[in-house]
Amino acid sequence: MFFAPVLMAAVILVAALVLLKESEVPERPAGGFDLAGAFSITGAMLLLVYGVVRLEHPGNGVVGTIGVFAAGLTLLAVFVLIERRTAHPLVRLGILRSHPLVRANLGAMLFLASFAGFQFVATLYLQEVRGWSSLQTGLAMLVIGIDTILAPTLTPRLVNRFGNVRVLFGGLVVAALGYALFLPIGMDWTYAAMLPTMLLLGVAFSLAYGPLTMAATEGIAESEHGLASGLLYTSIQFGTALGLSAVTAVSVAALGDAGTPEAMLDSLRLALVVPVAAAVAGAVITAFGIRRRAPGPAAPVPVQVSA
Repeated sequence: MFFAPVLMAAVILVAALVLLKESEVPERPAGGFDLAGAFSITGAMLLLVYGVVRLEHPGNGVVGTIGVFAAGLTLLAVFVLIERRTAHPLVRLGILRSHPLVRANLGAMLFLASFAGFQFVATLYLQEVRGWSSLQTGLAMLVIGIDTILAPTLTPRLVNRFGNVRVLFGGLVVAALGYALFLPIGMDWTYAAMLPTMLLLGVAFSLAYGPLTMAATEGIAESEHGLASGLLYTSIQFGTALGLSAVTAVSVAALGDAGTPEAMLDSLRLALVVPVAAAVAGAVITAFGIRRRAPGPAAPVPVQVSA
């Protein structure tokens, strides 16, 4: 599993060196590395996620947990101060005045948080509660990969027909529905009962992932597309970590000292509320971006990697 990406990355690297040529651009201004900004924002994200992880065990101490959250928020404030004063900021704060960009980043964070949380809970359910093997679990969730077929074929047509934001909103609604259908999991659930959720998540990724990358650069100057993309994928990674830590905290707190399969099932049901809530919140945020106007021609939707 870990070796295959090394080979793929090596092939892509060689192909890029041979095939990609840098376009002619105006002379770039001299820049620098904003190391202080990089360290402060990275530390802030790590501490905030760690604060959520500490909630798994209330015995760790409320004061310590509050201190971790406070330290994370303090570093976040420090990051903002650094970016406002440094000559070469890691993130030009003015870019955050773009409402589509902010909505896209919040939507991406919540969308990936919901999926990371669901994937973890579903894996625990299938392997720990039902006793399925790793291979059986992987095959059960394989159908989510239909996005690799739908994304490059169906999504561009939908975006051209209905507009980018409407398609993105539809993807988030479909994701929320898929997670909700998994809430009543039981000890004797058949795969046929789980299949609708897996199919809906594949459709959700097809509708949401590509349009998210488009929404993140909407109205952004071409010279700052790299920055906008960096913000988007930072939100994706942070959302993934946050969603995973959130469902873990809820399930561990709900399970307590109980160790029976029934108790674990109850704790996982409660943890599944987190993905549902995250997807619903993402849909609500995205809904504010919907405008009542006829959609114009849209840019091609980027082909995405399977969930």
